[in-house]
Amino acid sequence: MTQSTSKRPERKRTGQLSGLQIMFAAVLAIGLVLGLNFTSLVSTGQPLQQLHGQVSDQISALSTEQAQLLREKNYVQSDTYVEDWARDEGKLVKPGEVLVVPVGSGQEAEATPEAVAPAQVETLPLQPATWELWWALFFDTAPPAF
Repeated sequence: MTQSTSKRPERKRTGQLSGLQIMFAAVLAIGLVLGLNFTSLVSTGQPLQQLHGQVSDQISALSTEQAQLLREKNYVQSDTYVEDWARDEGKLVKPGEVLVVPVGSGQEAEATPEAVAPAQVETLPLQPATWELWWALFFDTAPPAF
């Protein structure tokens, strides 16, 4: 009896799948489906990454432009800008200053003679007009002179 308990009875192979084999096949199938799904998600995410990069570039360019416009706005609202505009375009002066406006002397200055352009010389023979070419093709005679 000691001999029969120490020996395991051998199983016969019947050609049927065991429970372990079925579980392995199910895990493998699920892993394959998940892998394919992950690959498709990655491939659809690539154009979105490119679009994200383009939008990020636009955002940084617009942020730079906004900062420049804010600096310009602050300058325009400052007293320095108002004073610059008043002196340059407004023709205003501070108390104690004298506005000088240059006026012409009333004498007309001599006009400088214009340079005469040299005559243009045609180096190529004159090309006939398109209608003259068609006339010659259809009628085998010289076109009439108008």
